[in-house]
Amino acid sequence: MGLWDKLMGEFVDVIEWTDDNTDTMVYRFPRYNNEIKYGAKLTVRESQMAIFVNEGQIADVLGPGLYELETRNLPLLSTLQHWDHGFNSPFKAEVYFCNMRQFTNLKWGTRNPIMLRDKDFDMVRLRAFGTYATRITEPRQFMQQIVGTDNRFTVDEISDQLRNMIVSRFATVIGQANIPVLDLASNYEQLGQFVTQKIAPEFKAYGLELTQILVENISLPENVEEALDKRTSMGVVGNLDNYLKYQTAESLGKSGGNSSLDMGMGFAVAGKMAEVLNTKTASAAAPTPAPPPLPNLSWHIANGQEQSGPHTLSDLQNFVRTGVLKATSLVWQPGMANWQAASTVPEVATLIASVTPPPLP
Repeated sequence: MGLWDKLMGEFVDVIEWTDDNTDTMVYRFPRYNNEIKYGAKLTVRESQMAIFVNEGQIADVLGPGLYELETRNLPLLSTLQHWDHGFNSPFKAEVYFCNMRQFTNLKWGTRNPIMLRDKDFDMVRLRAFGTYATRITEPRQFMQQIVGTDNRFTVDEISDQLRNMIVSRFATVIGQANIPVLDLASNYEQLGQFVTQKIAPEFKAYGLELTQILVENISLPENVEEALDKRTSMGVVGNLDNYLKYQTAESLGKSGGNSSLDMGMGFAVAGKMAEVLNTKTASAAAPTPAPPPLPNLSWHIANGQEQSGPHTLSDLQNFVRTGVLKATSLVWQPGMANWQAASTVPEVATLIASVTPPPLP
């Protein structure tokens, strides 16, 4: 600094920072030889914090407000050293302003593909990118760990480190999540929230807060995406035979059937239609097999006070062979008014006659 800067430093007694740059995180107020006049006014605006540094050590951190640099008004500054003149002459200290607002729309993305196992495609390579937002929460810690003596610290100076942290943890999270590739799009929000929680302690160690991570896209290699597009197209076409017929008919309609190609396609369609008609005709001419007769389960038999049923005629024939059904046994079926002797019912009498041998001569 020259003589003019020295003179301006003697007369200027207002310490403040107003900057329209959106990327400045920490700004050191410039003073000639770091001299601050007795009674100077310090203005700390909303979304700002002021840090006093004396002989390389952080003396105090001041929040939003208007401060007059006098001993009776600033007891918090009592840790500053070497005030031999009792504030009557300038004292040397550095004032850093920390921007406490959120820094949004910061980019992150994978430089190299992430290798993953997938249940649908076996092994895949994925790329991902998105945005994140961060802000300073501990000015003292941020100064000690990151800024140092930088007179103007911007977000670009730390964005690479923060981006590498996000990509590293994102690869771990997506590898452990075991989410199929085709279902990743429905889990972008959950992945962003989980990664935010995962990295929060590491940002906190720098005096920062990771307020949000947005996953904008997770993509496959181009050749895999082309294969997926073909597979999707096949699904949209549906029945390939019907699709070819439709395409053929549409081509014939557009050209009026004048070209040799159209004639060949017309013959092919005619042959296909004849084949379908022949198949339908053959199916109609074939006799329909008659269904097997239902068994007659309507017979009941009684010997004395014991009765059983319903039985089929085949059951009655077996009962005749075993002697359970005799000519004197009573039988009944729906439609008969009363029980009748088996020998008087024609259907049952025939069964008895076919099994019982004729009398000896």
